[in-house]
Amino acid sequence: MDFSLSPEELAFKKEVNDWLDEHMKELPDWWVRNDGSGPEPESEENQRFSMEWHKKLYDAGFIGIAWPKEYGGRGATIMEQVIFNEEMAKRHAPTGAGGLGVGWAGPTIIAAGTEEQKKRFLPKILSGEESWCQAFSEPGAGSDMANIQTKAVEDGDYYVVNGQKVWTTGGMRADWAILLARTDFNPDIPKHRGISYFLLDMHAPGVTVRPLREMHGEALFGETFLDDVRIHKSLMVGEKNKGWYISMGTLEFERSNSSTAIGLLNTVDNLIALAKTMKRNEEALSNDPMVRQQIAQFYIEVNVAKYIGLRALTRQLRGMTPGPESAVGSLLIMELGQRMQNFAMTLQGPYSRLMKGSKYAVENGRWQRSFLSSRGDTIMTGTSEIKRNIIAQRTLGLPRWV
Repeated sequence: MDFSLSPEELAFKKEVNDWLDEHMKELPDWWVRNDGSGPEPESEENQRFSMEWHKKLYDAGFIGIAWPKEYGGRGATIMEQVIFNEEMAKRHAPTGAGGLGVGWAGPTIIAAGTEEQKKRFLPKILSGEESWCQAFSEPGAGSDMANIQTKAVEDGDYYVVNGQKVWTTGGMRADWAILLARTDFNPDIPKHRGISYFLLDMHAPGVTVRPLREMHGEALFGETFLDDVRIHKSLMVGEKNKGWYISMGTLEFERSNSSTAIGLLNTVDNLIALAKTMKRNEEALSNDPMVRQQIAQFYIEVNVAKYIGLRALTRQLRGMTPGPESAVGSLLIMELGQRMQNFAMTLQGPYSRLMKGSKYAVENGRWQRSFLSSRGDTIMTGTSEIKRNIIAQRTLGLPRWV
């Protein structure tokens, strides 16, 4: 593989870094310090900060870089989007408020939506005027997503939806959701063939979201209850009963995000800084050969994940959607991230028990928060077991009984 950039790509990389050189100066002190002293992620202050930064990125043409110009995007290549993601991660720059809308909902609407849906939703996803969440998982249908029980029953020009969703990221603030619901109730057909894909107005009558408080004390997820919610047929994405296949594409867009590995390189740097800070017998742990070996191993594995991501990227550069091989990189990144957080706790020894709020907490307890948050890394977007099944069956061609 040739990893060198073309002259056009190098020029774009320079444009991104020139912009960051100018605008990173405007970031608040708590972001620059990166010591856990900033506002809580769910706070109004943090939401306002994210939206203001998103607007700056949008005005500069850095939101929806690879989206078609007719829908408000830059019309650039996927490679330029990857370059942007990587430079942002390297510089520890905020990503803005687009999140799931720009990364999941938008690409899915571009790939499978109607022209009416594209014109209605894409511009406001890019500008950040409307925020999005995902309503796939259910209390009894997480890893086995085909087992969803939320029902959408036809009623004239509408579907009437009843059911419950869980782990709705940002659902308490979202304007819209990408929703999976069952539209064929024949028990004799395979479960995944009776599912349809909808765009749900989170402000519609009958939609209720209840926050879910996590181990670290924050509520980034919610439970979503749907009671006789009416969704117009024009808000179905793709064909009726074909939503399963569209949702698989949505998840692959997430799994193929190449900037995650670069973010882990930042974590390696942070581990090095932590090892220099923590001491045993008055000597920095960074001088311990076992500590140095472990951090070096993390560095190697992060780069392996990076190049797996670039391999998956070649499918997109050829005009194809991300394939099952992206599950390989996703599996490695999620499990590696967990192990790195575990190691951060080991480096802190007894201080690892101290959370934000204690004057003795290391770096204001930010490692404790990220450690607790990482427990869910090997569950979201498919458990490690599910990803191993995807790799075995779709990539290696192994039979299900193996």
